[in-house]
Amino acid sequence: MDITYEKCGDYLIPNLIPDPEPEGELRKFGLMRKSYLENHRRGIYSGLLLSGKLKKHLLMIQEQAEERFDLLVEQMAKREGVTEQLKAQDQMLWVKKMNSIRMRAEEIVREEIIYIL
Repeated sequence: MDITYEKCGDYLIPNLIPDPEPEGELRKFGLMRKSYLENHRRGIYSGLLLSGKLKKHLLMIQEQAEERFDLLVEQMAKREGVTEQLKAQDQMLWVKKMNSIRMRAEEIVREEIIYIL
């Protein structure tokens, strides 16, 4: 962030108008990362916030986490034989297996992407 100054009488006052924030909505993984930084990595959180790069960082982490999550769910479902055919035959078993897969994939994403520096 470049700081410019405005002359006010005999003083130079910094213009502290932040750069515009990137477009995008924070969802589950972005908010998890924000909470983690806020509670466990205060220095990094403060630095990103003061430099105006916090939202950009959170959106980048969110995108990486969502892509990894989708890939893991797809791979685990294929490996464990959770298909549309199973869904048609035994819907409750399909839901049980998909919930298990999603929880494991989310745990991996949290450990690999959200809770690291």
